[in-house]
Amino acid sequence: METLVIKNESDLLKFARDWKRQEIIPKDVLDIASEIIEEVKNYGDDALIKYTKRFDSIDLREIGLEISAEEIEAAYNKSKGIIPILEYVAKRIEAFHRRMLPRDWFITDEIGNLLGQRITPLERIGIYCPGGRAVYPSTVMMSAIPAKIAGVKEIVMAVPTPKGYISPAILAAAKIVGINRVFRLGGAQAIAALAFGTETVPKVDFICGPGNIYVAAAKKLVFGQVGIDMIAGPSEIAIISDGTAPPSWVAADLLSQAEHDEMAMPIFVTISETHAKDVSEEINRQLPTLPRRAIAEEALRKNGYMFILPNLDMAAEVINIIAPEHLELLVTEPMSLVGKIRHAGAIFLGRYATEPIGDYVAGPNHILPTSGTARFSSVLSVEQFIKRSSIIFISKEGLDILGPRAIEMAHIEGLLAHAESIKKRLQSKD
Repeated sequence: METLVIKNESDLLKFARDWKRQEIIPKDVLDIASEIIEEVKNYGDDALIKYTKRFDSIDLREIGLEISAEEIEAAYNKSKGIIPILEYVAKRIEAFHRRMLPRDWFITDEIGNLLGQRITPLERIGIYCPGGRAVYPSTVMMSAIPAKIAGVKEIVMAVPTPKGYISPAILAAAKIVGINRVFRLGGAQAIAALAFGTETVPKVDFICGPGNIYVAAAKKLVFGQVGIDMIAGPSEIAIISDGTAPPSWVAADLLSQAEHDEMAMPIFVTISETHAKDVSEEINRQLPTLPRRAIAEEALRKNGYMFILPNLDMAAEVINIIAPEHLELLVTEPMSLVGKIRHAGAIFLGRYATEPIGDYVAGPNHILPTSGTARFSSVLSVEQFIKRSSIIFISKEGLDILGPRAIEMAHIEGLLAHAESIKKRLQSKD
């Protein structure tokens, strides 16, 4: 990990100027994704078959693009041992997200106009679930459950099946949360199929779920044709520790995200040089025991940072500059520090709130803004699966009072047909 020592406000200002994220999606990746999207738009299922054979080494002409209900049922039955934990997690996610559901509301103003907001769910959404290096049934549930709560009628899912394999846990999770259809598709071609539709894959209104860099590129390119949750980069964790948490805990938490992939970003922020040294030594002790040691080691080498600062106020400002996906506050009084944090996807308070609890069973969503986008974007929620429509009923008295003012505004903007449509009603005897 690279060590950065910030001693004063001048150092902090310099860090704020110099801190730059890697470009999330290089141009060559966007070019490849764009080519794939165009082929899927033009050739539909044939393009999906071509790219799936190239990248996943399976022939969809033989086994079919869609995973059958019988296959899903068989996977569920094969997963009997893990069904209780999947159902437990699903219930906690549902209980948390149900509190987010917005409602229709209406008011009648002082001149008799009925004004309000109407909430309607999206009709069909698509979930992308990674299926390569790791298995993520939790992502299936984090994506589908908020959509179900919002009232989405149809949920379809794309999941890559390298050499024909798919984890039964993913299909069991899909059955538990009521996903309607599942397709053996990965990469940019899966995103293109969901965005534009093919002979077999239905076109959706919104796509959510994380994936590799080509998935992120494709989501960026199809945005506007469909809605997307976010353009997700590699996983990130930042930890502020005042030295009171055991170094072994801090090291384990940093490694929990470093093991995701080589581009993951583990960041440690402390006010104690001794604590920094102890955590560094503990990381070196724990690394050799990890099955995914090579991945975690590379993430620490390429993207790991250790900050040593004079106080917690400055530590909070460093976090606000970085705007991490996950933030742990391993400090004596986390509630006094959390109010100083302006930019973070999810904030974990106190020594027992380790980030992996949030990944799985806490209840809040784990699909979070990455790459500094927590400055302006939010965690996936029920609200991303609904639309708000304004409701406007204007009374005769309301027209008499508001009409002349609206005409004034129309003249200011030079839109005289706007003014005329109002005048006709004001002049009418009806």
